Amino acid sequence: MAMNISHQLGALAESMTTTSNASETTVPVSAAAAWKTPTPNIRCKITRPDTAEQKSQPTSPCRSPVLSASNGIRPDLSVACLAFATETMDLMNLEETTEQEKTYKEVSTVKEKGVPVYVMMPLDSVTMGNTVNRRKAMDASLQALKSAGVEGVMMDVWWGLVERDTPGVYNWGGYAELLEMAKRHGLKVQAVMSFHQCGGNVGDSCTVPLPKWVVEEVGKDQDLAYTDQWGRRNYEYVSLGCDSIPVLKGRTPVQCYSDFMRAFRDNFKHLLSDTIVEIQVGMGPAGELRFPSYPEQNGTWKFPGIGAFQCYDKYMLSSLKAAAEAAGKPEWGSTGPTDAGNYNNWPEDTRFFRKEGGGWTSPFGEFFLSWYSQMLLDHGERLLSSANGIFENTGVKISVKIAGIHWHYGTRSHAPELTAGYYNTRNRDGYLPIAQMLARHGAIFNFTCIEMRDHEQPQDALCAPEKLVKQVALATREAKVPLAGENALPRFDERAHEQILKASSMNIDGNSEDREMCAFTYLRMNPHLFQPDNWRHFVAFVKKMKEVKNADRCLEQVEREAEHFVHIRQPSVHKVAAAAMN
Repeated sequence: MAMNISHQLGALAESMTTTSNASETTVPVSAAAAWKTPTPNIRCKITRPDTAEQKSQPTSPCRSPVLSASNGIRPDLSVACLAFATETMDLMNLEETTEQEKTYKEVSTVKEKGVPVYVMMPLDSVTMGNTVNRRKAMDASLQALKSAGVEGVMMDVWWGLVERDTPGVYNWGGYAELLEMAKRHGLKVQAVMSFHQCGGNVGDSCTVPLPKWVVEEVGKDQDLAYTDQWGRRNYEYVSLGCDSIPVLKGRTPVQCYSDFMRAFRDNFKHLLSDTIVEIQVGMGPAGELRFPSYPEQNGTWKFPGIGAFQCYDKYMLSSLKAAAEAAGKPEWGSTGPTDAGNYNNWPEDTRFFRKEGGGWTSPFGEFFLSWYSQMLLDHGERLLSSANGIFENTGVKISVKIAGIHWHYGTRSHAPELTAGYYNTRNRDGYLPIAQMLARHGAIFNFTCIEMRDHEQPQDALCAPEKLVKQVALATREAKVPLAGENALPRFDERAHEQILKASSMNIDGNSEDREMCAFTYLRMNPHLFQPDNWRHFVAFVKKMKEVKNADRCLEQVEREAEHFVHIRQPSVHKVAAAAMN
């Protein structure tokens, strides 16, 4: 995920503009409804094992490029202009859209070329009052995205909004309207089951807490929160150590997540497969399958620190003790590593992570890291088993997001990955077990940091995002699991787009084996995206993604066509801008 970008909130001023022509539809003008993060696409052919549905019974880093907001055109007006300018596009795209829908319905037999692009919607697309935030701006922005050839959008469905006040009582308010809006514009939707808190994490620009009744239970039992060795609690996500313990008003956390997903399915069953094409199951902080080892809130962690293990709540320690006893080493079960440094240390600052004689290579270190990472895998297994049973035969795909932890990747221990729960070192592949787990459940492996290049990152921290993406691509190839991607930070420059194109082609060692990413989700819909230069680059990028493996066409040709596409829209944009300002 990303470094803090809250400084961009100032661009999110809400305004609305209407045309004087009564025959035209009033559209939104502020594209900045809110922001945030991820998922893959419906074009992946996946076979899920048969699973039976069971009802519950009571009992994420590097620096972001500096983006200038001063381009002579108000962001809100540019959004409206782009939305209005799409009317002439509708007829041009009608035939293509029909074919896309036909191909989707025949996804098991037809493989479309190219990588479809989705766009992440603002984090606060739905307000705390359960209504669509900046409705008119949202409508105009969606229309603009459709005109650019975007496949669909990704939206966070917040547990803390929908089931906020009372267990088992769901208010789908703004989501019902938002989903219908996406349907009206012909956009597909990747719905993220966001069981985490929003606020205080990398890139968070608003605050959505966990449900009130969950917060109450955590207040009574602080060990429901992830805990580090110094007793610091992290409240972003309920500790997976109590996944199967009825600690939330008589239900287990997994039962709560399952009931939420089931309620979503039942409420939006009429939109499943046609509009809602993917369910991304949130499995940790920022919706990612990981431990909250690098919390940015209150300055606890700063890039490129190694982070800290999160296994010191009583539920995690109980599991560690049981595992140590089962291994015949009860003395290993009292605590995690005590020599692993602090959040902002570097590997060589610590005895546990240093390259020569580090504790991570000792018998205890290997035992601990195996247990710690297996706890994460088991958490994923539980949630995917539930999700598959709930969404079986609905036509939607299931996906899981994995964090792109690229800093200190060039070291032997890969310390930041280890503290996050990924047992990946120079001598061990930590992503293959994750890919194999996802493959068992027919899920998509969604990975971040696709836009990053090694040389753009601090080399003293041995950052290597390109090498990391390559390793993940190899792991998914071996496990035969679809790979989807997203950018970790907001990027609007062509260099980032070129890197995404390169990674999406999955041309590993010059041999792509006719593979490519099944989808790419672009971070994020906001006023910056709709500024003229950024928008032109984005439209070209979307077109290139559709041509990513067309051997008969060069990228220069696609670039020229994209430039022409944007150019012919400009007269309409200017007319609407003039009308809006009047």
